[in-house]
Amino acid sequence: MNIKITLISILIFLFSKYSFAQNYDSTKVTNLSEILIKEQKNTNSIERMPDIKDNAIYAGKKTDVINVEKINADLSINNTRQIFSKVPGIQIWENDGSGIQTNVSTRGLSPNRSWEFNVRQNGYDIASEAFGYPEAYYTPPAEALSKIELVRGAASLQYGTQFGGFLNYQIKKGNPNKPITFEQQITQGNYGLFNSYSAIGGTVKKWNYYAFFHQRKADGWRDNSEYNTKTFYANINYQFTKKLNIGIEYTNMDYSSQQPGGLTDAQLKTNAKQSARNRNWIGTPWNVANLTIKYDINSKLNLLVKSFATFSERNSVGFIRAINVVDTINPNTLQYSQRQVDRDFYNNIGTEARLIFKYNLFKLNQTLATGVRAYIGNTQRKQLGVGTTGSDFNIWVNNNQYSRDLTFQTQNVAIFAENIFNITKHFKIVPGIRYEGIINKIEGSINGNVSKIQSDESSRNIILAGVGSEYNFSNKTTLYANFSQAYRPVTFSEFTPASSTDVIDPNLKDANGYNADLGYRGAVKNWITFDISLFYLNYNNRIGTIIKNGNNFRTNIGQSVSKGIESYIELNLVKLFTENNKFGNVSLFSSNSFMEAKYVSSLETDPLKSYNGKWVENAPQFINRFGLTYAIKSFSTTLLYSNTSQIYTDALNTVTPNSNYQVGKIDGYKVLDLSASYGLLEHYNIKAGVNNLTDEVYATRRSGGYPGPGLLPGNGRTYYLSFGVNF
Repeated sequence: MNIKITLISILIFLFSKYSFAQNYDSTKVTNLSEILIKEQKNTNSIERMPDIKDNAIYAGKKTDVINVEKINADLSINNTRQIFSKVPGIQIWENDGSGIQTNVSTRGLSPNRSWEFNVRQNGYDIASEAFGYPEAYYTPPAEALSKIELVRGAASLQYGTQFGGFLNYQIKKGNPNKPITFEQQITQGNYGLFNSYSAIGGTVKKWNYYAFFHQRKADGWRDNSEYNTKTFYANINYQFTKKLNIGIEYTNMDYSSQQPGGLTDAQLKTNAKQSARNRNWIGTPWNVANLTIKYDINSKLNLLVKSFATFSERNSVGFIRAINVVDTINPNTLQYSQRQVDRDFYNNIGTEARLIFKYNLFKLNQTLATGVRAYIGNTQRKQLGVGTTGSDFNIWVNNNQYSRDLTFQTQNVAIFAENIFNITKHFKIVPGIRYEGIINKIEGSINGNVSKIQSDESSRNIILAGVGSEYNFSNKTTLYANFSQAYRPVTFSEFTPASSTDVIDPNLKDANGYNADLGYRGAVKNWITFDISLFYLNYNNRIGTIIKNGNNFRTNIGQSVSKGIESYIELNLVKLFTENNKFGNVSLFSSNSFMEAKYVSSLETDPLKSYNGKWVENAPQFINRFGLTYAIKSFSTTLLYSNTSQIYTDALNTVTPNSNYQVGKIDGYKVLDLSASYGLLEHYNIKAGVNNLTDEVYATRRSGGYPGPGLLPGNGRTYYLSFGVNF
């Protein structure tokens, strides 16, 4: 953009000088031909959040903004490893090659459907239920995204109860300068991959709109892993006055995904593509709606209101016994056994109102961000239904009876405030506070009418506090630090016994703790950008299961601490030596995380059962990603190397897998990806790539239920070719 502005300024200056030199009549109108100024492709796709955005404060926090439109990645399958490659410390469960669900975490937290993050789309909730079941079954297609915004744990003051932080998918908007634009991207790959993305958008007078339809389907890299997903989205905004804008959005996703099940460790080494399950499926209809009101009350006061609703389902059917139990045809009936059907129904509605007030104090500008939130979440959980003996995605249930039939409700009211105090022109302090009022209700049965759960209700009032700070050494480098309390309520699944041998601790407590960051970020001239930070995460009352009196006793097993360093450095090797880039730009980036995540206390006192000093489950000691990008004019290519260390899958750090392969150490892995893009004739593009170039055999998780159980491998070598137009 700086290049464009400079060139335009020079042209205006030369034209003006030439005009005066020729003594042209000042009243004469001259029509100029359109001048197209092309900019060298910028390979730096990582940005930082501004101090204030959408009436929320991000000053003093560790933030990452992925500019999706600038990266070389396989967007057709939402390849998380590539999309998040420049964000240090992102751990990924790569068992879902469909890209339907994103499983990410940081700092020793569980990546399971990103449930340790507050996951949003355009700033509003999209997860199942914000408190009782915060799992994200829906991820927007990457082709639809302009940016992905990520804030680490200090986001708890702005966005509530979570340890991981804030993860927001920003959908593209309609072109503000054209009445209509059209975008189409078609991708094909091996294993039957077909991906289609179509979008229109634009601005007509006071109306701005954007809509897309997306479909992705494939047979899947593993046997029995076919999927088909369709997503529709529409957004329309109307600028009533210069001060008032109102917009509405609607998202619908419907998918069916076959679950190939887990493997034994020996099966992984022999043939990672094999599957012992061909009758397991999961799918949803997912519906999210949102109303946004933006009102600039005056030059110092601004109001942003988002009212959102989720009406969705999560449906699964399958034979989900341990992987060493064979799913076979009964010789007497000549049929398979009947499958288990589980269904969730989510009906949530909420409103967030955020107010920004700018004022002057000590001759410096100050900013107060405050807001309120009201939310009601309703979940109906029907499980252990007896389904069909077939192999298709059929959620029919015998007599429409479920052995487990539960209803949960969450009511939440929150009030929050943060303030940017500019102490000097270079130094700012950002204190904040948040109040959460939460009421949970439960009723239903867990074993038909035999184990009827008496209606129960619990309420709590939580206050979270924190403070952040920044010191700007220059307009390009910043030292930042923050401390923020965090909180995580007991989820529905944690206080519901899964079987008759499960016992729930009546004194089960919510988790609490805090996050802290200290970092230095910025740029040196135009050839290096960086963000290097230390972190410390304290997690109290971690919930787990121990054996007590012969039963599985679910309780608060102990306290864990995660500490380490996260670093991102990108170096432009050409600009390091010269501004002459006629041969293109070469950039090298390094994204690294080194972490010690261990239990520091344990409920168990028996040395053989104690977790004290053990590594936190699913917490790698290091995550390293290195990338090399070459770009010239409209061509760009990236080689990405990812290396993640071994992990333990239980708190006792069991090395040898148990009999059902749901517990045991998982080895580290190394994956190489190659991707490229080329723009031609202004409106067309060609993209291609190879994922897992060396066909590495690896696994990222073990599962005890869906989508397992067993050891779940990542995808082997796949390739894709994509063609797109944009008018």
